[in-house]
Amino acid sequence: MAIPIFRYTPTPAPFSGTTSGFRQPHASKSIKFLSQTKLRSRIKCGLQDFIGGDLVKPDLGKWLSDVEEHKALAIYPPHEGGYEGRYFTRLRYQGYYFLDLSARGLGDPETTLTKIHPVCPAHLGRQPIARWYFPPEVDYRLSLLPPNAKGLVVWIMEAKVLSKAELQFLALLPSLRPKVKVIAECGNWRKFVWRPLKEIAALPPVEA
Repeated sequence: MAIPIFRYTPTPAPFSGTTSGFRQPHASKSIKFLSQTKLRSRIKCGLQDFIGGDLVKPDLGKWLSDVEEHKALAIYPPHEGGYEGRYFTRLRYQGYYFLDLSARGLGDPETTLTKIHPVCPAHLGRQPIARWYFPPEVDYRLSLLPPNAKGLVVWIMEAKVLSKAELQFLALLPSLRPKVKVIAECGNWRKFVWRPLKEIAALPPVEA
């Protein structure tokens, strides 16, 4: 008497990102549940989403007056970036020249900006450690300004890594160099805002 042999052939499942040929348990139920669920979301768009918040709120005039009055500002641009370029350009139109620096490679701000400071170049381990001396960054740039320049703006990027003592020196730098203005990027916010750097560095107000 012949015994019948039954061979099991698995039913291939729809491709769902896996290489297995077996149908996943409860896959049809989850797909059916997702098809019946309606995801509702509401997106609110304003005029500033199409034009730009800096154009809807014309505060460039106050920006220029605050730069002239406080001489050192802490700015908080949005995370996506791009807004600070309009304020940068408006200062350039007024006749200012710029010195762009990053706070992460700045070192001691007082030594780098106002004093002759040493710089040790990288070596491979067998050469002697050399030391080169560079002139003060601010004084060197001030000596190169044309006669019709209104001043020098020291724009410090990533200033949020600086200590309070370093921020206090940057806030006092315009009093040491009268033709210098300081703009420090101290963080981020939902829109472009700024505050006096002396207020952020916790310096006491100057009594009149």
